[in-house]
Amino acid sequence: MRDPYLDVVYRHWSSIVMMYERYADKKPVMLFDIEEQRIYVLPYAAYRAELSQRSQASLKEQYEHAVASGDVVVFVRDNQQEKLVSVSLPVTTQP
Repeated sequence: MRDPYLDVVYRHWSSIVMMYERYADKKPVMLFDIEEQRIYVLPYAAYRAELSQRSQASLKEQYEHAVASGDVVVFVRDNQQEKLVSVSLPVTTQP
């Protein structure tokens, strides 16, 4: 069974990549808000500081691996389901 949040990322992938590429030199974290249907480009350090300690540690590991691999970290926020999930994908991914 496919992850519904990954499907959300894939549906908006071209827009996510376009926004990421504008700020790629800053190595941002991307956030797609399902409720707002909006993409945010966020500075890694500032976004990480907003998370719980457990989530900060998880993001640090994921982000460092993503940057080293040339990937982008994309969060999907679902306020109705009270979920925040992340995925790391190569910018060249073809959904």
